[in-house]
Amino acid sequence: MTPKEVLEYAKKNEAKQLDLRFTDLPGVQQHVTYPITELSESSFEEGFGFDGSSIRGWQAINESDMLLVPDPSTAIMDPFFETKTLVMVCDAIDPITRQHYDRDPRWIARKAEMYLKNSGVADTAFFGAEAEFFIFDSIRFDQTANSGYYFVDAEEGRWNSGRDGNNLGYRPRYKEGYFPVPPTDHHQDLRAEMVETMIKAGLNIECQHHEVATGGQAEIDQRFDTLLKSADNMMLYKYIIRNTAYQYGKTVTFMPKPLFADNGSGMHTHQSLWRDGKPLFAGDLYAGFSQMGLWYIGGLLKHARALSAIIAPTTNSYKRLVPAMRPL
Repeated sequence: MTPKEVLEYAKKNEAKQLDLRFTDLPGVQQHVTYPITELSESSFEEGFGFDGSSIRGWQAINESDMLLVPDPSTAIMDPFFETKTLVMVCDAIDPITRQHYDRDPRWIARKAEMYLKNSGVADTAFFGAEAEFFIFDSIRFDQTANSGYYFVDAEEGRWNSGRDGNNLGYRPRYKEGYFPVPPTDHHQDLRAEMVETMIKAGLNIECQHHEVATGGQAEIDQRFDTLLKSADNMMLYKYIIRNTAYQYGKTVTFMPKPLFADNGSGMHTHQSLWRDGKPLFAGDLYAGFSQMGLWYIGGLLKHARALSAIIAPTTNSYKRLVPAMRPL
C-alpha cells in the first residue's frame, strides 16, 4: 500500500487508533498508540517522535530523541484490540541526520539484502522459518533472596495422567506427540484459530500440527519470503499466537527447553540464494547441491560460534544438546 492507500484503508475499516510497532535489539516488539487523526500522508516522511534511551541497548539519555517512520506496506487492522486500530511496523530514524538507526533490526536486514545484491553473488535470499512453541495452562517462577523455582503445567501434559478428579486421560506420551488426532491432541481448534487469524492478517501459512513433546508443543509453518519480510512476518506470527492463546486462558512460550526429558523447541530456517529467478544451491554435487550451496553450508559452520550469540543467546538453548545426536 501507498501512504494514500493506507489512509483510505483506515477510513474504510473505521480505524480509531494508530498503533506503531518496532523491534528492539534483543528482539522484543514494542509499540506506541495515537488517535488515528494524528496520521496523515506527511507522517510517512516526518515520522513520530519517541524516547530511544528507554529502549534496551539503544540510545544514551543525551541523544534520546528518535523518530518512528511507518512502513505503509505493513498496514493491517489489529485482530485483538477492542478499539479498531490500524497497525504499522516502523523504521527507527535519527531526527537530525534523517539516517536509519544502525541498531534497528529492520535496517540491519535491509543492509544485508542490499549487500547481497551489490556483491553480485545473488539478487535474492529467501528464508523460511518454522517456529515451535509450547501451549501451557499456567506458569509460576520466582527468584528471591532465599529461593528460586519455576513450575509449568499443561492439561495435556503426560504428568497429569494420575491426577485425581476431572481426568479424562488422552495425553501424548513423552516424545510421542508427533502427531496423534484429537482428543489426544488437545489444541487443534486453538491452532486452527491462530492460523485463520494469521491468514486474515496477510501471512501465508502452509500447515499446523502438534509437535513431538507432550504438554502442548506445536508448530505452525509459514511460507518462505525475503529476509526483511520474513522477519516482519515472524514478529506478527508470534504476536498472533501469544494473543490467541491468551484469549483462551493459556500462555505460550517459544523458549528452547521448558520441559526436562522431553523435546525442546527450535526454529528451523530454510535458506536459499537466487539470481534471475534461478536457485543457486541446486546442482549435481553432494546431496544435489551446487558448489555455492556447499560453500554456504561451510560458511555457516565456520561462523557457528559467532552466529550462536545471535541465534541462541540464552543458556536454555544448550539444554537441548545431546552427544552424537541432533538437539532435542
